[in-house]
Amino acid sequence: MFEKAGRKKKRLGDLLIDAGVITEEQLGRALTEQKQTKEKLGSVLIEMGFTTELEIAEALKEQLGLEFVQLHSLMIPADVTGLISDSALLKKYTVMPFAFQQEHAGYLRLAMADPMDLVAADDLSIITNLQIEPVVATPTDIMAAIDRYYGNAETQAVAEQYNRERAMRHAEEEEASEDEDVANSPIVILVRSTIEQAARMRASDIHIEPLENRIRVRFRIDGVLLEHNSYQVNLMSAISARIKIVGGMDISEKRRPQDGRISQVVDRMEYDIRVSILPTVYGEKIVMRLTSKQTLTREKKLLGFSAEELQRFDRILSNPNGMILVTGPTGSGKSTTLYTALSELNREEVNIVTVEDPVEANIDGINQVQVNNKAEMTFAAALRSILRQDPDIIMIGEIRDNETASIAVTASITGHLVVSTLHTNSAASTISRLADMGIEPYLIADSTVGVIAQRLVRRLCGECKKKRLATRLEKQLLGRSDDEEFAVYKPCGCNQCNNSGYRGRIGVYEIMPVTPRIRRIIAQRGSAEEIEAQALREGMKTLKMSAARLVLEGVTSISELQRIAYSNEEEQV
Repeated sequence: MFEKAGRKKKRLGDLLIDAGVITEEQLGRALTEQKQTKEKLGSVLIEMGFTTELEIAEALKEQLGLEFVQLHSLMIPADVTGLISDSALLKKYTVMPFAFQQEHAGYLRLAMADPMDLVAADDLSIITNLQIEPVVATPTDIMAAIDRYYGNAETQAVAEQYNRERAMRHAEEEEASEDEDVANSPIVILVRSTIEQAARMRASDIHIEPLENRIRVRFRIDGVLLEHNSYQVNLMSAISARIKIVGGMDISEKRRPQDGRISQVVDRMEYDIRVSILPTVYGEKIVMRLTSKQTLTREKKLLGFSAEELQRFDRILSNPNGMILVTGPTGSGKSTTLYTALSELNREEVNIVTVEDPVEANIDGINQVQVNNKAEMTFAAALRSILRQDPDIIMIGEIRDNETASIAVTASITGHLVVSTLHTNSAASTISRLADMGIEPYLIADSTVGVIAQRLVRRLCGECKKKRLATRLEKQLLGRSDDEEFAVYKPCGCNQCNNSGYRGRIGVYEIMPVTPRIRRIIAQRGSAEEIEAQALREGMKTLKMSAARLVLEGVTSISELQRIAYSNEEEQV
């Protein structure tokens, strides 16, 4: 199969030049860099910003006359994955078997990041005793497929290897040298592989939980916890110790909660991982939150704003001073909205200072301060110092108490733009929360320029969602008449969405600019209901109305809308 397309004769760099993807000068620079890093040429070209995975794959497809495949949309049969048990070999060559060639039972279809890699094809041909038919795929897609089909077996094998090695040691030695257990390579591989698998599955959190008879590993994907793996309970101390070491925590402390941070690169994307360890009756529970700079600083149009909401958002951001508040419960995407706003405001002539707990992503050109209560660097203490740093824009990670709220309000009135978050359920109730913190209503009215309440709803999987007619109750929920006939979509589940029916999340927003009329209601100590009624008259869409729009557009489901509607009813009660 390889000789037919002449893949022996041409190197990747020459092929990309012929396809117009890179220039000769760029290839020369990449080859020089490759000598230093020893990485594959394709990876070096992407790292240097000369091209992308998809551009390379398209060029290989066109120049070599090969098929391009997206593995995430396929269900690979067990008899195909069973042909190769060594996932490390697949990762080494960045290849993934996915089907038999139907016309020729002796051909194995192999997704390859580099289909000109004859050594990889020969090795796989010898192992499987089959001829190889190469197909082009992106490296990220291949690595995600390897994790999906081999990940659990790989981590289980590592866990078994650790247990075998541990069993060979004498009981007294095992107790005396826990540090040796920690440095043991199987545990290092186990922790690293778990983080890699979570990142490739789009997980926001990893939960490692000691139960009575086993360790349960769960990933939070699109806001829902799903069990990913399970290990013998005697692995817990070694896993915990390894995570403490890389997270900069005290390995000997097992009775108190601890917090730490880990940084790990997965598929050329750097993840900042916040670690929390909590002692429980069966051992230390570990939760790791994964964030990356790329996901926190997105373009505004990718956040889920409608055209009208985008205009309102831009108008609020254009204020030279005042206070902008982003509200919602934990995990509602507030940090992403704040970082997106800061990235847009980040210009050479502007001094932006943030105070956060913790700093979730480092942004070039912005001065970011980490809260440290042990060193008496609280939000309030940091804010007082920041005001002496000649700031134009101040970002406060969260307003938690009267002192922080007072400084924020004072700063916004004295010519600074302050952006911050609060934990409230609607835009209008945010004003009441500030008043509950002891801020005078006339000060709230003078300082606040806009409030954005938000939630995240799950996106329906585009591959498996199904259309059906809305019921009478659903029409009422969507604010439509009983006589109107229209369709909504329901989640079904397929390989691409891990059988959940959903893939990814999108923001739902309630944007309330503080207009002169709303300002008067606030100053006169008006209730949240009065403020919301005026905002609705001025064109504000509530969270429920925004979610209903997404349901009618086929983006999300009725059940996701009901979740938002229920939380709002709770707040009103």
